[in-house]
Amino acid sequence: MGKDLKNWNPEDPVQWEATGKVIAARNLWISIPALLCGFAVWLYWGIITVQMINLDYGFTQAELFTLTAIAGLSGATLRIPSTFFIRLAGGRNTIFLTTALLLIPSAGTAVILQNPEAPLWQFQLMALLSGFGGGNFASSMSNISFFFPKKVQGYSLGMNAGLGNFGVTTMQILIPLVMTVGMFGGTSLVLQNTSGTLIGRIPAGTETFLHNAGFIWVAILIPVVIATWVGMNNIRDEYVSPNIGSPIAAFAKIIGMLAIGLVMAAAGLWLMLPENAGGSGWNVSKWLVLPGVVAATVFALKLIPGPIHDSLERQYKIFKNKHTWAMTVIYTMTFGSFIGFSAAFGLAIKVIFGFQHILVDGVMTHTTVNADGPSALMFAWTGPFIGALIRPVGGMIADKLGGALVTQIISVVMVVAAIGVALCMKLAYGSETPEEFFVPFLILFLILFAATGIGNGSTFRTIAVVFDREQTGPVLGWASAIAAYGAFIIPQVLGEQIRATTPEIALYGFAVFYGVCIVLNWWFYLRPGAYVKNP
Repeated sequence: MGKDLKNWNPEDPVQWEATGKVIAARNLWISIPALLCGFAVWLYWGIITVQMINLDYGFTQAELFTLTAIAGLSGATLRIPSTFFIRLAGGRNTIFLTTALLLIPSAGTAVILQNPEAPLWQFQLMALLSGFGGGNFASSMSNISFFFPKKVQGYSLGMNAGLGNFGVTTMQILIPLVMTVGMFGGTSLVLQNTSGTLIGRIPAGTETFLHNAGFIWVAILIPVVIATWVGMNNIRDEYVSPNIGSPIAAFAKIIGMLAIGLVMAAAGLWLMLPENAGGSGWNVSKWLVLPGVVAATVFALKLIPGPIHDSLERQYKIFKNKHTWAMTVIYTMTFGSFIGFSAAFGLAIKVIFGFQHILVDGVMTHTTVNADGPSALMFAWTGPFIGALIRPVGGMIADKLGGALVTQIISVVMVVAAIGVALCMKLAYGSETPEEFFVPFLILFLILFAATGIGNGSTFRTIAVVFDREQTGPVLGWASAIAAYGAFIIPQVLGEQIRATTPEIALYGFAVFYGVCIVLNWWFYLRPGAYVKNP
């Protein structure tokens, strides 16, 4: 346990049955809780911001949306360097350090949440550092891909991603519960509005401990970090991690490359955010900034001299493969939707159904609290729960039927569900009694989440079959990096359309994108004469 592996070949049935299966399983089952914590810390702003409204921290809805968006952009950008960590630093070294780094935003968030007068920039800084958790997915998936044979890649990657994604659901259930008890001490705050948990409503006037949202992950992370160091392995073979050096050298590589990602993410945010939210005030379009952040990050990493440059040159060969770009778009449809909706689901419920939408003197207002509205914290966990739970199932089905066929079917489902959600949003946002439309909204959104989960599993299978052993890991990391920008784009687009009183437009736009992916998936992998037939 914890030792480096050499001559690792999971495709050798003798080695696999003798020792490989046990080693691979151990690394997988330690990787899963580490990834779970990463997702929880990355996306807990979706729950924290809902409760900040209920506790009246004094920020506008638009300012609170920036916290989820900042964490989303940071996490997505950090996936770019994380894509290449395994070859440079080794799996054990990478997962240990990147999991340990989550202690910084967890503890920092807990501290500043105890001060309702804390300025916005402090929350934004913690949201930026929460991106460590988002970046971890790329390195985690790349690492696990090297431990298992191709015949079970759909299952193994689906398990790692699916159960790791339970960090979203776990966080959404756990945080509202731990906020009700002063288990970590500190000063309580008093609810100004009715809140909720999985087990029921919490009335206004109740004491709550919002800082537990950070401290609970500090407590969980400590044993997980120890387990990653004691139980995981580096694979020191040519096609995996041939020249990782000492752990200290490996950690230095990781920290340096993460610093580049953070700088690029911060620069992009500064260009986009308004001046009163800590930005430049230039309001540069996200459709210009995001490609610029990606390109600048890739270029800056390539400027690193020495062995890192040589390793990246080899790994950057994935960009010359047309399948890298096809699968990046298709994977963005599935994972980008899952992670973006997970980040925005709770706050969307709060804003659309938690207020009455009343016509006053010919002007539609959206500020009257809806006493009959659903509690966002009671339902926000349901979509991510279903999407994560069903992901391994999607991988197993794809192992039997082929990844592209399963992806095509769920893409059609996503188009229909997105249009249905859009219609429900439109009706609710123009009604004094929006709760009347909540049940169909919830059902259709849960179908949408389920489809994203199945599609995640099926795209893992496709990537594992289309690419060779050396490229599978980097492609998984790269595709997940681009897809993770959904955690930024979807809250931003949805927030913009809500402010424009047309939230349905966002879902119509997503449905159009899903239609494009249907055509792309068919052209590359399903049509007669496809490049690779139903991989």
